[in-house]
Amino acid sequence: MPLHVVILAAGQGKRMRSALPKVLHGIAGRPLLAHVIDAARALKPERIYVVHGHGGEKVRAAFAGAAIEWVEQARQLGTGHALLQALPLIPRTATVLVLNGDVPLVRAAMLRRLVRSAGKGIAIATSDLSDPAGYGRVLRDAGGRVLRIVEEKDATRSERAVREWYAGFLAGNAGRLAGWLARVANRNAQKEYYLTDVIGIVANAGATVSAVKATDRMEVAGVNSREELAILERAYQNAQAKKLLAAGVQLADLWRVDVRGELACGEDVAIDVNCVFEGRVRLGDRVRIGPNCVLRDVSVAADTEILAFSLLEGAVVGSGCRIGPYARLRPGASLGAGVHLGNFVEVKASRFGARSKANHLAYIGDAEVGRDVNVGAGTITCNYDGARKHRTVIEDDCFIGSDATLVAPVRIRKGSYIGAGSTISKDTPRGQLTLARARQVSVRRWTPPRKPAGRT
Repeated sequence: MPLHVVILAAGQGKRMRSALPKVLHGIAGRPLLAHVIDAARALKPERIYVVHGHGGEKVRAAFAGAAIEWVEQARQLGTGHALLQALPLIPRTATVLVLNGDVPLVRAAMLRRLVRSAGKGIAIATSDLSDPAGYGRVLRDAGGRVLRIVEEKDATRSERAVREWYAGFLAGNAGRLAGWLARVANRNAQKEYYLTDVIGIVANAGATVSAVKATDRMEVAGVNSREELAILERAYQNAQAKKLLAAGVQLADLWRVDVRGELACGEDVAIDVNCVFEGRVRLGDRVRIGPNCVLRDVSVAADTEILAFSLLEGAVVGSGCRIGPYARLRPGASLGAGVHLGNFVEVKASRFGARSKANHLAYIGDAEVGRDVNVGAGTITCNYDGARKHRTVIEDDCFIGSDATLVAPVRIRKGSYIGAGSTISKDTPRGQLTLARARQVSVRRWTPPRKPAGRT
């Protein structure tokens, strides 16, 4: 039978205390809902439907262009009511898998088990691995057969003592599910149509309710508060850290690394504490990342070292480079082999040839820097005239003295020496020393201004 997935994402999430819809809060830099959609897509369903309500425009805008069918729940009358909005769009012969948009760590393997277990009845996901407070309890008869689920607000004291709780996922045939759901009433503390009431209706009809128990409590944990969001963030990151360790990466602390995208590492890579990797990051063999670095959409070739507190974004770094500490590579930075960029050096939309160096306190923007160039401390390229960007070209084997100002467009020809403190606005000849300084003057009999008496 074809598989259709419905993701319930209409809740407001009042306990988040935020104007942002709950499903748009992030884990690993991506919305909660994105993680759930990824898990659903791994099953290759024919359609994925997202039922939205509170903040629906923001939710749809966050997933503009995604292959999703959007279903509006104009009035939030409960989870059963939410599913009813989507069921008319689904063929009656299809299998329906219902997920919650605020349970981000669910894995495809569990969902496959759930779909396979549905049979002619329904299958539900349950857990007894953690505190069930706040969740609906799974009630069974003496033989272990699932009878119904009772929401905590409607449960008796003895029912609240039950450890097994409903994890918010179920699967079943669309046609039968629609018939059972039509019999759900709202006689409860919330005056809502609970999807969980379907379980009792199915059991009373003599159909099978299969319970698929989670083996990892974090896989079925939902987000209802900032605290729970932070707990799941750390659980996700710890899982990523364990994958890195298993792949041979050396981590200084598996609890203090954040992967917010895709991180691929070669052999013998070492990562110190408090590093953040965003987007797509590639680290070659023997790369070393110092503490407190952020790398976003970066490729780093073998034997390069990134020192502490460096920020690299949209950059390509060659082999054997040394970057930082406190260096910044902005989008479009490209470094050849053996380049050294030291503390407080910023590079934007520029290429450095092999073995070139800018060891401290420099800004290189919109520039072409050749091989074996030395850029002195305090050097800047003046690349912006207030309307347009212009490029600076520094050819091979140049020496740029400290505190030089290179006013683009300008070309520093091969082998040029630029004297310290020079402002260069014209192309330089090859192999010569170029100076552009104001004449030094000392004023005799000059005295500094004095404050009037009585003033401090």
